[in-house]
Amino acid sequence: GNDHSPTDPWLNRYIFPNGMLPSTVDMASALEGLFVMEDWHNLRADYHRTVVAWADRFEAHAAELGVSERFHRMWRYYLLTMAGCFLAGSRNQLWQIVLSKRGVREGYRAPR
Repeated sequence: GNDHSPTDPWLNRYIFPNGMLPSTVDMASALEGLFVMEDWHNLRADYHRTVVAWADRFEAHAAELGVSERFHRMWRYYLLTMAGCFLAGSRNQLWQIVLSKRGVREGYRAPR
């Protein structure tokens, strides 16, 4: 594989240093021979709500956390930018992958 997406330079510097966004090929290659993939679901369409909830909670508790104004601005920017990206239907993905060691005997049923 190794066709993963490069991390945004700002995210790499301030949020996820040396981070990497694996591609579907990267993920499948890493799992091959180790696990049975029971389910692979993309949660992107609803994820903006989660990120907005995190941003709201962060705002509500930032003062008691004692974070610097710089850190506060940086994380607010990160969370709200991610919410906007997911809401706009960008290339961002959020996967939920269900794995088993030997396979689910009766078959895995995804609760959707």
